[in-house]
Amino acid sequence: MKREITRADIIDIDDYARNRREHKRRVGEIKKNRRVEVGPFATFYFENFDTMWHQVHEMLHIERGGEAQIKDELDAYNPLIPQGSELIATVMFEIDDPKRRDTVLSTLGGIENRTYLSVGRERIMGEADPTRENTSTDGKASAVQFIRFRFSPAQIATFSEPGTQVLVGIDHPRYGHIAVMPEAVRAALAGDFAPAA
Repeated sequence: MKREITRADIIDIDDYARNRREHKRRVGEIKKNRRVEVGPFATFYFENFDTMWHQVHEMLHIERGGEAQIKDELDAYNPLIPQGSELIATVMFEIDDPKRRDTVLSTLGGIENRTYLSVGRERIMGEADPTRENTSTDGKASAVQFIRFRFSPAQIATFSEPGTQVLVGIDHPRYGHIAVMPEAVRAALAGDFAPAA
């Protein structure tokens, strides 16, 4: 299991474009067991090397910035690859109607500090990306949050046990929702704790 995308992992962008459908299909299969919906609007997308490899290539494909863009994309997305003792989620508040989205997000300031995973009897609080403005100065939450969950060795062992119930939650006063992580997702994410290759 790789923990970092390097320049050697970046394929020729024209080759990527020719096989883009297949890349999207392959990563789509991986993503199926890496997402959990929490409440009516929030979805936790748990990232790994493959999802970030795909995201880097999508950005290079769309923006066509060439060699100069590659370093910036690696710098942006490598921090979202779990390093063996953590899970990292992109949390998206998905509301199609722009006006409703603005209204809802304006009530969710600070939500980046209110996410958690419950494993066994322990709650692991999420840590928001400190390099981003997760909540604006006027109290509006970003529609996209990057959240890290750091595990102790004992918590990893519990999480990795087949059948362990894992809860994914948000306890914000205006958005209090919990979801049970499906077993297929728990099993897939347990692989994020495996030793690096």
